[in-house]
Amino acid sequence: MKFHWFHLMPYPALPQDFSQKYPSVWVTPPAHLYEGKVMHKAYHEYLDELEFAEKMGFDGICVNEHHQNAYGTMPSPNIMAATLTRRTSRAALVVLGNSIALYNPPIRVAEEFAMLDVLSGGRLVAGFPVGTSMDTNYCYGMTPATLRDRYYEAHDLIMRAWTEEEIFAFNGKYTQLRYVNIWPRPIQKPHPPVWIPGGGSIETWVWSAQNDYVYCYLSYGGYRRAQAAVQGYWNAVDSLGKDRNPYRTGFLQLVAVAETDEQAEKDYAAHAHYFYDKCLHIGGGFQAPGYRTQATLERGFLDQFRDRLVAQVTPQQRASNVTAPDLALEMENTWKERLETGSIIAGSPATVRERLEECIESLNVGHLMVLMQWGDMPKEKVQKSTELFAREVMPYLKGKFSNWEDKWYPTGIPQEERARPAPVGS
Repeated sequence: MKFHWFHLMPYPALPQDFSQKYPSVWVTPPAHLYEGKVMHKAYHEYLDELEFAEKMGFDGICVNEHHQNAYGTMPSPNIMAATLTRRTSRAALVVLGNSIALYNPPIRVAEEFAMLDVLSGGRLVAGFPVGTSMDTNYCYGMTPATLRDRYYEAHDLIMRAWTEEEIFAFNGKYTQLRYVNIWPRPIQKPHPPVWIPGGGSIETWVWSAQNDYVYCYLSYGGYRRAQAAVQGYWNAVDSLGKDRNPYRTGFLQLVAVAETDEQAEKDYAAHAHYFYDKCLHIGGGFQAPGYRTQATLERGFLDQFRDRLVAQVTPQQRASNVTAPDLALEMENTWKERLETGSIIAGSPATVRERLEECIESLNVGHLMVLMQWGDMPKEKVQKSTELFAREVMPYLKGKFSNWEDKWYPTGIPQEERARPAPVGS
């Protein structure tokens, strides 16, 4: 079993009435709410937290890419990953990831990921998300109907750039390059492990399975709501005649640990409210027509939520085009409700162990990504929760799936052979 510490790097100082006063945390949050000094301090604390997670024994530390929002202030996760290469030495650097359809030309991703792999001594996990509709269509102006075609073409170019030994020309529909010959080249051969973040699209399940990539379901609805999505992926794996190796999957879960269940509520409930009320406050209308494929729409992936919510949805909510998972999370207004639905796993070490074991076994997930910094949670609470998790939860679950081989974890230069930063002034 592998445990990875995931960070969104949110803006931690949104006003208390943000979700009532402003339409969305993504795309349209007013610039006057942003304060550079706040993020200067936050960025350094966030990097401290990621470095602390490695110190505590996590297998990987995770960053990701989003644009024009206060929910995740990492338009370039590669910058953060590069920073982490110098003050970490063991954990995988899981970049989930670069939205490869947005890069022109996408060879830039191949080059930067190769640099990260070399800098880190072969510790990179390369994540290739399609990207949210907010990021790709609204912030970067990508035509929704062409997004996946661009994504597949960008992927093919990157993989060829990493694996082909000879210079080649690339003549795609969206990118044409006379010479492709990247320097530096990745340390890991034939290429760094590839993980695909997804939100439940059928084509992502099938494509990930076909290519033997890790499918990572990233959701804030928790492991109980994730059953249908992850089962959809396993059905795709079955249809291709491949094994159900749990390391083919990753899953993101909000987690917090305290001395007791009661102390967990005291420590973390207010930060959970900030995260769900403000960081996930996304205005209606940001799902561009054409972003989801016909197959996914026909599949009716959101049906699992509709029966429970149909009686509670107001005409105003229907008119605003809020999706059913968003409504499901909006209906959870208390700490108790979020624990009961599994949106959050929190409590004493014993409670967290029990819930996480249910999560891991029910999803058959070998790569668990834990989100332990929520919105405005201060560093001392983050590190307290992280340390309790590492010392009193992780060791009890590490042995799971030991009968399976993890073929999707970095295999770079042996640690004793990796370069180290020289002491300051030497």
